[in-house]
This record gives sequence, C-alpha cells and structure tokens, in this order.
Amino acid sequence: MKFNSRMFISFIAVLVTAGLAQAQPGPSGKTYQNPVIEGNLADPAVILYEGAYYLYATGGVDGDNGYRVYTSNDLVNWTRGDVVYRPGKPHVWAPDVFRDPDSGRFYLYYTVSQTVGVAEGDGPLGPFTDSKDLHERAIDAHLFRDDDGAMYLYYVQFPGFRISVQKMATPTEPAGEPKVILQPEADWETRAGHVTEGPWIIKHGGRYYLIYSGSGADTPDYAVGYATADNPMGPFTRGESNPIVHRSEGIFGPGHGCAIRDKQGQWWHVYHQKRHDRVEWDRFICLDPFWFDEDGALHSRATRGTPQPAPASE
Repeated sequence: MKFNSRMFISFIAVLVTAGLAQAQPGPSGKTYQNPVIEGNLADPAVILYEGAYYLYATGGVDGDNGYRVYTSNDLVNWTRGDVVYRPGKPHVWAPDVFRDPDSGRFYLYYTVSQTVGVAEGDGPLGPFTDSKDLHERAIDAHLFRDDDGAMYLYYVQFPGFRISVQKMATPTEPAGEPKVILQPEADWETRAGHVTEGPWIIKHGGRYYLIYSGSGADTPDYAVGYATADNPMGPFTRGESNPIVHRSEGIFGPGHGCAIRDKQGQWWHVYHQKRHDRVEWDRFICLDPFWFDEDGALHSRATRGTPQPAPASE
C-alpha cells in the first residue's frame, strides 16, 4: 500500500494527540531516535541529490573554522565526510547549499565573521571555492528558488536580528534592494534576547512559509516559528500557534534548521537541540517531521531519546 501525504498527516496527528512516548514504525517500517548526529554541531542544511542526502552544519572543523559534509541514504544514519570549505577566518556558521538546475553548479552560502557570501563547487562534496561576499554585518543565508525560476536570498541583518530578503539575478548576483520582512517582536522571540534568525523557505499550496528561530540560541528557550505570505518578498504574517517547536521536558533550545522532503515527498525538520538547560553552545543534530493541517497551518514537535517513525528510505 502506498503511504500518501494525507495518511502521513493523519498518522502523525494521532501520535501527537495521543502523546505517545514510543512511536510505531512509519512508512519505512523502521524507527529512529534523536540525536541523529552527535558532536557539537548546529544550524544544519540538507540537500537531496541523486538519491543521497548531504548535510552541512556549524561546527566540526576546529571549532567553527569551516564546513564539513555528512552523507546519508535515509536522513537517519549519517557518515562524516571531508571538509568542503575552509575560508581561513574564524566564526564560520550556518551554511546553505543550493544546486542550480540550469547550470548544474553547486553554491554554498556561508557566514564568515558576520559576513554573508557565496562559494561555488562542481558537486555536493566540494571543495567550494570563494566567489564573493554579499552582505556585511549579516548571518544565516538561505537561497530559495521559486517554481518560475526566480531566486531569493534570505538572511539576518544586524543590528537587530532582522530577517531580510534579497532578490537574486543569478545565484551570485543580487538584483534590486534588500527588504526587511521580520524582526523580533513576539514574546517568544524576545524571551532570552531579541532574536529572529535561521530563515528557511518552503512553498506549500501556493503560499510561502518562512520558518525561523527566535530567542537566544545559547539558551533553552530558543524555539522555532513560522510566518506565511502570498509572495516571497512578503509581507509575512506570523503563525497563530508559534512557536511550533520549543522546549519541553528533557528538550532544550530546539531550533535553527532546515526543511527537506524525503524520497516519498514528506517534509522533515533537520535542526539542532541543546544538550542541557544551561546557557552554552553544546548542541547536536535532530530530525522530526513537519506537517500541514487542513487549514494550511504548519506543525512539528521536538523529540529526544524515544523511538519515532523513520522517513521513507526509497
């Protein structure tokens, strides 16, 4: 029997409503449990290319001095790979990798010492070489390509942790002026520092969903919310149920990740959690589902240390 999206949503909703600590096997017939990658890693971005997943994150290279690639066939079991980018400067954070379907080239959007830029490579394993810096006093770049081929770069601008969007003429060339689309205002975004960061865009039902994190990233109150718009340039309206991923018993500071579809088209949230409730940076990589309800609201939750239904592997 084919496991379609409506069945998946119903299955997850039953689990969440019932509050089950241990889930039954999902469409893959397997389970997993968080964390899926140990070690002090954060801010993951994942792409699917030719049947394999490639993950890039903050950390894992002499602290935060570069990016390393991790590979997987199922989003659960990851193999640590080589360093793909080392700029020779510190504070290398929050990568994103985009494959241009027109040229076949791969582009790595980096944050290095609070400068957002882009490097190029022939494949997902790199190595990526410098192309150009794009924005100063900025972090957390993410490139979104719409169905019509138009490209938009989302990033966080200082001061004020303002999420901005820049239309792009090409993967490396901006077009026009950037626009601020979200800044810290809600209670959960300002609970432990005034922060909105880690932007990621997905499109569903013709609408644009801006997934982002709020509050201080080194605190247990770090969390994930979303906002929606009819246009990738906004205006964006916050979801009514924000934050949709947040601290709970044994879960601390879940946030700053990406959305990726598995091989059957179901959405998953790859993100990090903090190991403890202390104010510090000890983090690891986790995986949990995203799903939409009948009204188009986005949902998720954070798990740790309990079996969960695994993504489809084929």
